[in-house]
Amino acid sequence: MLGGWRKPTTIPVVTSKLGTKVYVSSSAAGPGSVTRRGQSQAGPPRHEVDSSNTQAISYGPFIDRFPPKVQPYLFLTRIDKPIGTWLLYWPCGMTATVKRNHAWSIGMASYHAQILASSTASMLALFGTGAIIMRSAGCTINDMWDVKFDRQVERTKIRPLASGAISYRQALGFLAVQLSAGLVVLTQLNLYSIALGACSLSVVIIYPLMKRVTYWPQSVLGLAFNWGALLGWSAMLGSSDWSVTLPLYTAGVSWTLLYDTIYAHQDKKDDVHAGVKSTALLFGNKSRVALSGFGAATIVLLCLAGYNNDQGPLYFFGVAGGGGCHLAWQLLKVDFNDVKSCWRMFKANAWFGVIVFAAIVADDLYRRCSGDKGDN
Repeated sequence: MLGGWRKPTTIPVVTSKLGTKVYVSSSAAGPGSVTRRGQSQAGPPRHEVDSSNTQAISYGPFIDRFPPKVQPYLFLTRIDKPIGTWLLYWPCGMTATVKRNHAWSIGMASYHAQILASSTASMLALFGTGAIIMRSAGCTINDMWDVKFDRQVERTKIRPLASGAISYRQALGFLAVQLSAGLVVLTQLNLYSIALGACSLSVVIIYPLMKRVTYWPQSVLGLAFNWGALLGWSAMLGSSDWSVTLPLYTAGVSWTLLYDTIYAHQDKKDDVHAGVKSTALLFGNKSRVALSGFGAATIVLLCLAGYNNDQGPLYFFGVAGGGGCHLAWQLLKVDFNDVKSCWRMFKANAWFGVIVFAAIVADDLYRRCSGDKGDN
């Protein structure tokens, strides 16, 4: 059966570059726990590993249900943390009407052209599949770049490359499979969208490098994560209406700066020692004020995109009222010095995506039911 914790098992996976055999395990100590032979300890593995000892890593109750050889690859994809996929997905759906990021874009395109609900749903499903695949590929790329940094940060020491559970060559082969699957999804779109989607890969690849050279890596992440705001519209209509998609895209980038700065505050102490740069370190004690500005910019730009797309009152009420209040609540509640608080508020951004998407859907349904076809 697949439920519950299993008894700890110790299975050799691969010999790390440090010459240490790493053992993957489901340990009763819980996710992220490490067990040395003859000793137990909570938390991720130590940075300095004695090659005479072995370690057993638990990846959490969900991933530990799978065969031990598969577990490191599943953990590499962050499949047990779907928040990243949601944040990637919502901007796409806005232009078509049904999924975050990508969903925003698809939703707005559907509203603009009064596209059949079945066609919109099919596109949302396709972009949802793409979001899962490309988010996992992005995690693999990130871990391949950051393996040395990850060994110095408490929260990330357990990652498969950092711990030695899988080798760099194995990760590269896995990435090739992920990108091939992403290509299959991309080729289902029109030629304009295929070309536009291919342009995003360079941004995805360079993002992990940015934390070495600038205190604004979150801005580059925003450029990569919100590409679906451009792609969702073109996938639906075969071209881009830049008066709608650019404000939508920029709103997504601003939103990413908000939520990923909150996320980065989790690791700020370790990042200083590891030499990792972030907006969390840049803003420091002024983070709440800075992020309030990004939150306000997100709402204004979403409203501008809606205005240029001739959205109705329900859209603006949902975005400005519901979305604005949600972001304000996050910034009032978050404790930037509490890791658990930062993680909780970071995850809450999934609901911001839901609120904006719901505003698009509600506005579209009202328009269809009222028989208002607009100028289209």
